[in-house]
Formats: sequence, structure tokens, C-alpha cells
Amino acid sequence: MARYDNILDTIGNTPLVRLNKLAPAGVNLYVKVESFNPMGSVKDRMARAVIETAERSGALRPGQTVIEATSGNTGIGLAMVCAQKGYPLVVTMAENFSVERRKLLRFLGARVVLTPAAEKGSGMLAKAIELAEKHGYYLCRQFQNEANAEVHSRTTAAEILADFRGETLHYWVSGFGTGGTLKGVARRLRADSPTTRVVVAEPDNARLLGSRIPQSRGADGAPSGSHPSFRPHLMQGWSPDFISGLTEEAVAAGYVDEIVPVAGDDALRLARELARREGIFVGISSGATLAAALKVAQRAPAGTNIVCMLTDTGERYLSTPLFADIAEAMSDEEIALSQSTPGCRFDAAAVNPPAPPTSPTRALDADALQVVSDAIAGEPVLLFALEWCEFGWAVRRLFERLGVAYYSIDLDSADYQRDNLGGKIREVLVDRIGAATIPQIFIGGEHLGGCSEIFDACRDGSLQQKLHQLGLLETCGDGFDASDLLPKWIQPRKSA
Repeated sequence: MARYDNILDTIGNTPLVRLNKLAPAGVNLYVKVESFNPMGSVKDRMARAVIETAERSGALRPGQTVIEATSGNTGIGLAMVCAQKGYPLVVTMAENFSVERRKLLRFLGARVVLTPAAEKGSGMLAKAIELAEKHGYYLCRQFQNEANAEVHSRTTAAEILADFRGETLHYWVSGFGTGGTLKGVARRLRADSPTTRVVVAEPDNARLLGSRIPQSRGADGAPSGSHPSFRPHLMQGWSPDFISGLTEEAVAAGYVDEIVPVAGDDALRLARELARREGIFVGISSGATLAAALKVAQRAPAGTNIVCMLTDTGERYLSTPLFADIAEAMSDEEIALSQSTPGCRFDAAAVNPPAPPTSPTRALDADALQVVSDAIAGEPVLLFALEWCEFGWAVRRLFERLGVAYYSIDLDSADYQRDNLGGKIREVLVDRIGAATIPQIFIGGEHLGGCSEIFDACRDGSLQQKLHQLGLLETCGDGFDASDLLPKWIQPRKSA
């Protein structure tokens, strides 16, 4: 094992791993596993480069506060770098990104300022600029900072080229977010491996590059608003609601040979298959990049060499749809396996030794208990939801289509963030109904379940019947298929 002077010296030199089960026969598909960086993502490279470039130029003064707008991974990398170098850090982040990212940032000492999800990526960037101007913070400007691209030319691309010394690299496949990885690697490949084709993946429902519509910009070069082709998508860290300056420069320079659209359900499926069939644990955006790489591989001749970027670890996605079907409780199969031997069984306490004493359960918060009780008693149609959760949107749209008024307690909204009231309400709900998932719906004081249960009740007509009995719906009518209101990535595929 090597010795290092500090944690920052461990950044880079990540492994290139061949896929043995997911790739087509005869095609050499390699993945660049960036989760081997100390904070688990490709953004560690950029975080160090941006800070050290600013130090050398004098733009960042000793002890000055650093600020950046980020979906999470850049902020986590910056938190590591700032902790090691002694800079305070403030991160602005849209509230719809995963909770794990906020907690990791705060664990590393950063302050996290949430912005409304409706304002999207451009909103969190605007907030970072405001705070930097008011308080004199150093703003990293990752979306247009050349240091972001330069580090990938100098390190990421150099590592890939070294791994293929004496061989031909036919394709390099990447997503884009800030554009730093795209511009930096593609630029170096154009210079040192000009026959390598650069393939860029983007969400199929948010085709910013594929639309060929230019991004509007202010006088400083920063985006002046959301791109008209942007739609919310599953790939956190991929494709914000604007085309970054670095991405635009890469496209304008002719570095991009092909743009491949990727569906959200393919991203989820391949992230799971990569874990279960290859033992490589990544997030949704990496699954999406792999989906694009496999499209390339499926049409490539035998002997083709492909490198696909896997940008981060799956641990950033525990509260996202990637883990929606991963249960905490034992399945029927696991229970049967437990029952196949007599000892240490949950259903056979008599044959087990006494359980060790446990610490008392934490008392539920009195204010949260009161909020839940009052709302259930007082609101005919009540949602406990997350403000910008896709499943919450689906339930709201369902009630709107039915013409039924509802009251939503959004646990992640500004009012319920104070003193973690939203989290305390969630603990009360778990205690009351035994379910930790959100949304949860109550009608006439009765708990009907979550998103799936409400849509099932709509399809069989029982939801309309209950609303009619309560005088909330003029006629109960027949059940109807509202599946088009569900998130696109879980809707049944329709035949062409």
C-alpha cells in the first residue's frame, strides 16, 4: 500500500473494469469506476482542481468561505477538499435531490441551503450567486470553470489512454452535467486518439443537446434561464435544466460524435443489473450511461473497445426510486428459508434464547403527533407527501382529474423543514400506519395507503365510491385507467 500526505492525494487513478456478463459477446466493454475516488464520485477530481487553481491565482483567500450550486457529488467533493484545506463551505441544492447527499455534506462540515425544486438547477445557481455577492464568498462556477475540464484532460483522459496504450479505443461514452468530464476527456482524446468516437448520453425526456436548441445566456456567459427542452428526469447529476458553458464549448468544438437518448426505466434497470450480475454498485446516472454504452456495443463489431464512465456510488440513491423495490422486511422466500431450520427464527421465539435488553424507543414528538391527529380529523382528503416527489405529483394529478380538493402536508417544504418537523411527522406516521414510504393518503379519516394503493382503488372504482359517499364527488362513476398520470418510467410500455 502507498503512503499519502493527505486524503487529496488519493484522488484519481480509478480502475477500468471489463464487463463479463452484460456486454455482447466479442465486444470489450470497460467501465471507469469513479466511485473509487475517496468521496465516491468523479467530482472529487474537479473539486480539488477548482480550489487549487483558485488558490494559485489568488482568487481564493486563506479562510475565505467557498460556495457552489450542486446536485450533491460536486458539493461532497468540495466538502472533502475544504475540510482538508480549512475553508468553510456553503452548498446550494434543489430540495428534490436525495436526502443522503444533504446528510453527507453536513457530516463533512458544509452548510446546505435548499432551493425550491420548481426553480430547478438554474434556481440553485442563482441562489449561490446571490449569496456569494452579498457575503463575499468564493463561487466555484463549476459549469463554466475551465479548471473543471482541465483536470479531466490531465488525469481522467490520461489514465484511459495509458490503459489502452498500443491498442485502439473505439468509443468513449459519458453523460454530461457540468460538462467538465465531457470537455476535458473528449478534448484529450481528439488530440491523442483521434479515431475514438465520443458518445454522449442524455435523458430521453429532456433532450437538451439532441434538440439542437441553443441555450440562452447572460452577458457573463451564465445561463439566463431554463432550456425549453428540459423536463424533470431521474438522473441526478446529469443534464441540469440548462446547457453548461463547458458542455456547449465541447459541442461547438466538434468533440461530440453522437448523442444517445436514455429512458429512466433503462437507467434504473441497468444500475440494478450491474450490481446483481457484475458486482458493481453505482447510481442512476451511471446506469443511464451504461444503457447508452450497451446501445453502442450491440451494433459494434467483435473486437470493439468501449469505455463507459460510471460516475458515482449507489449509496447516494437510497431514498430514490432506485431502491423503491428493495424491501427492509423478509420476503416470503426469505421467511421460508428461515423456517427451514429450527434456530433463531422470528416465528419461533420458544426455541430462541431470550433477546438482549434493548434501549427504550424514543418518544414521538408531541407537536408532530398533534399535527397528524388534527389533519386526519379535519381534512376530508389528506396527503402526507414530499413536495416534488414524482409519486406525490401523480396522486395530486389524480385528485385534480377527479375534481376533488385535497390538502397536502409536504414534509420537505420550507415550513416543515424547521426543527425537522417533517421528519418527526414521518416518525409518527410510521408508528401509526407501519409504513415509511411517502406519499400516504387519508380519506374521511381512514388510511387508504400510498400511491400504488390509490391508483389501484381508482382502477377498481372503490376510490370514487368512497369519495361519492363523503359528498366529495358528484357521481362515483366507473373505475378508469389513470396510469398515464404515473411517472413515465413506470408506466406500462405501449405498443407502437
